[in-house]
Amino acid sequence: MTILQILHTIVLGPLELLFDVVYAIANGITNNPGLSLIFLSLTINLLVLPLYRRADAMQEEERDQSLRLKPGVDHIRKVFKGDERFMMLQTFYRQNDYKPYYALKGSLSLLLEIPFFIAAYHYLSNLNLLNGASFGPIANLGAPDNLIKLGGISLHLLPILMTAINIVSGIIYTKGMPLKSKIQLYGMALIFLVLLYESPAGLVFYWTLNNLFSLVKNIFYKIPNPKKVIKIICSITGIAVLIAGFMYYTGFRRKALSLIVALVLQLPLLKKYFKKGTEEAESTKTVNLGNTGVIFYVCCLLMTVLVGVLIPSAIISTSTAEFVEMSNLQSPLRYVLHTALMAIGTFMVWFVVFYKLSSDKAKKAFSLGSAILTFCSIVEYMFFGKGYGNISSLLKYDDPLEISSKDYLVNLLILCLVASAVYLIWKKGKEELVKAICIIGCIAISVMSLINVFKIRGDVADLKVIAEQRKQDAPQFTLSKTGQNVVVLMMDRALGALVPYLMEEKPELKKQFAGFTYYPNTFSFGLNTNAGAPPLFGGYEYTPYEMNERADESLKDKNNEALKVMPVLFMNEGYKVTVCDPPYANYQWTPDLSIFDEYPEINAYITHGAFNEDQTAHIAQKDKTINRNLFCYSLFRICPVFLHKEVYNDGVYNYADHSYTSEDDDEWIMGHTSNDLYTCTGVNPDFVSSFNTLKNLSTMTNFTDSDENTYLSLMNTVPHDITMLQEPEFEPRNHIDNTAYEEAHAVRTAPGKIDLEFTYIDSIEHYQCNMAGMIQLGKWFDYLRENGVWDNTRIIIVADHGRAVGLGYLICEGTTGNIDPMNANPLLMIKDFGSKDFTVDDTFMTNADVPTEAFKDLIDNPVNPFTGVPINEDAKKDDVLYGMSTEWSIEKNNGNTFSDPIRYSIKNHNIFDADNWSFEE
Repeated sequence: MTILQILHTIVLGPLELLFDVVYAIANGITNNPGLSLIFLSLTINLLVLPLYRRADAMQEEERDQSLRLKPGVDHIRKVFKGDERFMMLQTFYRQNDYKPYYALKGSLSLLLEIPFFIAAYHYLSNLNLLNGASFGPIANLGAPDNLIKLGGISLHLLPILMTAINIVSGIIYTKGMPLKSKIQLYGMALIFLVLLYESPAGLVFYWTLNNLFSLVKNIFYKIPNPKKVIKIICSITGIAVLIAGFMYYTGFRRKALSLIVALVLQLPLLKKYFKKGTEEAESTKTVNLGNTGVIFYVCCLLMTVLVGVLIPSAIISTSTAEFVEMSNLQSPLRYVLHTALMAIGTFMVWFVVFYKLSSDKAKKAFSLGSAILTFCSIVEYMFFGKGYGNISSLLKYDDPLEISSKDYLVNLLILCLVASAVYLIWKKGKEELVKAICIIGCIAISVMSLINVFKIRGDVADLKVIAEQRKQDAPQFTLSKTGQNVVVLMMDRALGALVPYLMEEKPELKKQFAGFTYYPNTFSFGLNTNAGAPPLFGGYEYTPYEMNERADESLKDKNNEALKVMPVLFMNEGYKVTVCDPPYANYQWTPDLSIFDEYPEINAYITHGAFNEDQTAHIAQKDKTINRNLFCYSLFRICPVFLHKEVYNDGVYNYADHSYTSEDDDEWIMGHTSNDLYTCTGVNPDFVSSFNTLKNLSTMTNFTDSDENTYLSLMNTVPHDITMLQEPEFEPRNHIDNTAYEEAHAVRTAPGKIDLEFTYIDSIEHYQCNMAGMIQLGKWFDYLRENGVWDNTRIIIVADHGRAVGLGYLICEGTTGNIDPMNANPLLMIKDFGSKDFTVDDTFMTNADVPTEAFKDLIDNPVNPFTGVPINEDAKKDDVLYGMSTEWSIEKNNGNTFSDPIRYSIKNHNIFDADNWSFEE
């Protein structure tokens, strides 16, 4: 980052984020870009009103003091000259407690206005929602207004109106002031006219509203008892908010928020009833101003480290590889740096600006408030908001937030207790204790942050080694036209039970998949990739419980061993072997292909992300999204639980342009948000990377006329990295509306199967992504047929595990305990040499059968090259087979045995009977 970028992030970054959040909330309510600008202007002006009022008061103090000293200054300037004049002025100023730089107080309002103007200019000039949006007579808020047309000349009315309002406001404000103050204000009005004349109408409209607010404010200053009028307006506004909230919102949480806002807006009017008690409390001064200042600054520093460094570094360090683009490896610490700069700007710049411009009484309140905020934030981060599930690199959880009323009440009670404890300690004059705790907390949080940073640096060093493996030829593999080809495609989390419905909805798939046998009665030994993939690649020796029996070996080594079983055996038989994206190789999120270094005959590639059309644009857009979301995530983790859903905002974090509708899909909107079952905005970048791999299978495929046999294994995550897709193409789009298509396909059917209806977003997205994978595989199969490598190719399509998406009834009716059978029912389809027809076989299978099926009739009596144990399906003959539910993350679950295992089982070789399932807590 350059110095200018750093300064922009610190000073303007928090302001632009505030504008964006306020505008997004307003647009979500009004669905009108113009009305949202009014809401934005009103909100920002109300927030900074105390700041400007204090600045105006300081200006007035400076003017009064200057007028009081003017006779003496004029006398000294008239009588004395040179150094003597300078010394006399210095003495005179010192005697009257005045410093020459106090003259800058007269420009405070202007100095405060500059960053707000620049932030608004930058934000609104780049706000896509304004493009093409009309508001009243303004045809396009994203372009100059052109409201006045004289012949062939178009004039912009809004800048002229803005300047007129600014001048009228200045006339009222500067009444009775010296000429210098008037010239300053009128000059600024003309400067704004020049600067904004060719600007988008939305920006000028916003600034016109600001000037209108300023005019109303100045009029209020001139009327009798303005405070009383403002209090009455606040009270009326609060009542309006309450009524609108109860009429507009249906959920309890948002109605409660409306009530809280309404009560807060009543406080100014009710304050007089508590005035006497407040005065008595103020008469007992328990904290001197010096201590309050130290406490305030220490709290700001602690909040900066907590929000800016600890929280972002903690989430990144849990899975560093997810925050890295292997095609252009850069340290994810740059995201921590950006978040730290935003935190510095928020807590060490703008909080301090408000503090420094406050009165002594307000400074004490600021210090107490900062202490309460700090302690509550630490408690919130340490003890709440941890159980929301897996989170992506875009800081979006896999599942919607589920928060019970009990969670709300417990959190609110604890925060109230914490706030009360801090308040009581403060009021008892124990400010030194508060200061000491804050300093110790700051040190502890800094140490924790450093530990996370060093871990990330270590992870990046390991990833650089893996990244070097990608600096090779583009992924490619060869299939023989005369020899025999064996292909194993692991489709992560592909759901076997959906196949009949997919085939029925897209009849062309039946033709493309002709020759495959579909095995619906298939069982997985794990519910996640770390437990489900090893038996898929290595056979029954690598089921979770068998791996736990080898407790003296690390899970990493056993996983690597399983990944190498089929490639090494085929290599030893003279096959040309290619391996793509072996899952968790060397227990790295991005596979470490060095596990095959000792086998130079084996070609290994990483295909995920290798075919993204524009890597530079893809990475830049993803970086922008992560930078914004990471800071918002930090704020999400320290805010009360009752605000979690409002801040999280379905993973969008109140990003206004996320709802911008455009037909242009050249630049993806990173991070998908499904509004309902049929509409969605944005894409999952991981899905896009995996989808592009499947689209380029033909590009990767080479053919040879030699009779050399080949083996290919490839893992792909299209069914796993779910997102909503545009139907009927089943492809990603920035803006999706499947309403019409889903009305015609509300009920999916399949011969001999019960009807399939979607009631959850998660389930329909899984269906669509499974369909997308099948469509792209079907296209590749056509390509293989066209090039004469179909009949001599054995293809196994298999998943490592399934997923509980509320569709377990498709497998069996009745209660299966605490396990959704779809979670342990992976896809398994096998096309053998020369097979012609698509068939269904209810024979009981497991995904650990894959090695045996791959070797069948090709390698006699195959033996594991690492253990010497025969590879077969004998273990499947047991009446009861046991699978394991365990921690999915290899960052946490990476010892010698799987941690916290929970056993589930299937008996009688039949997954379709609910009585055959069991799940042990």
